Amino acid sequence: MAEFALPALVAIFVWWFSTGLILLLDGLRPETFRRSMAFATFFLLSALSGTWAIAQDSSVTGAYVGFLCGLAVWGWIELSFLTGLITGPRRTPCPPGLSGPRRVVAAIGAILWHECAIIAAAVVLVALSWGAANQVAVWTFMILWVMRQSTKINIFLGARNTGEVFLPDHLRYIGSYFRHRSMNLLFPFSVMASTLFCAWLFHHAFKSGATPFDVTAASLLGTLAALAVLEHWFLMMPLPIERLWRWAMDRREASGRAAPRVAAWESGLSAPCDADRLGRLLNEVADGAYGPVESLRGTLRSASGSGWVEFDLSGGRAQLAAFTPAANAAPRVVAVGATQDLMRLRAALLACLRPAAA
Repeated sequence: MAEFALPALVAIFVWWFSTGLILLLDGLRPETFRRSMAFATFFLLSALSGTWAIAQDSSVTGAYVGFLCGLAVWGWIELSFLTGLITGPRRTPCPPGLSGPRRVVAAIGAILWHECAIIAAAVVLVALSWGAANQVAVWTFMILWVMRQSTKINIFLGARNTGEVFLPDHLRYIGSYFRHRSMNLLFPFSVMASTLFCAWLFHHAFKSGATPFDVTAASLLGTLAALAVLEHWFLMMPLPIERLWRWAMDRREASGRAAPRVAAWESGLSAPCDADRLGRLLNEVADGAYGPVESLRGTLRSASGSGWVEFDLSGGRAQLAAFTPAANAAPRVVAVGATQDLMRLRAALLACLRPAAA
């Protein structure tokens, strides 16, 4: 039984520790990012060299080394994104009222270079392992890539727990592309497919005639896929999953870099708003009644006729004007501030809709 349990425990620990380490590093001061990326690049080059060196190694040790190499390459990709080094050409929040294909294009623009870096890394790993006996590094990277893409799409479509708390300050705008929903139509299919794939991997570990290398490799990869399935379930559960990496998040909070966050609200905003009451709320926010809210912008249906209103508060100045949206536009509000202040602000914003809705 140890031949199955040990790889599973190693995969769980390395996943947990490496995730926390990345969260810790991207939460430090920006002047430390260059040093962090220098160390990460050293490990990246070592991982690529290791992938080449163990390409024909079908031993148990070769399976572990391949797994660690694949994780190291993925770690470089993640750190380069979370430090802001490789993101996309668009570095601003999602404009209020954007929907449909335009919202998709805007979201892709926010992470385009990151996605290109993933593709490039995948090509290099495949080339280093092409036709080799040990494909563990490639499989590790591909599992992380596919599962992360599924997570990104689910968050884009709507999830209860989008993980915005993990975003560092300089990437807070990314949270404006997320949707907060209790469920989306893709989620059941993505979880079902991921679970079946996970079972298929474990089947290779338990099938008769499996070599020690096969057992170790399949156990490592199956556990990694199982953790990815668990991450998918976390998307729809109102659980403080950041507590799993409390040691990293506490360091970020101690540096004062975790308080501000982005909130994007769409649900519950369908009723027309009272423009006068909304204007008074914007002035109250500008005067600091809801704490240090850095910005507040959005589009809502107006109680007067069939029109809409667009509002924007930044730099202590509030603007409110009539707005003609696209045919398939949906009400949307994006705010940047401290978590506790944004909760109060959302409640006040919804109160602006009640008189008109009544």
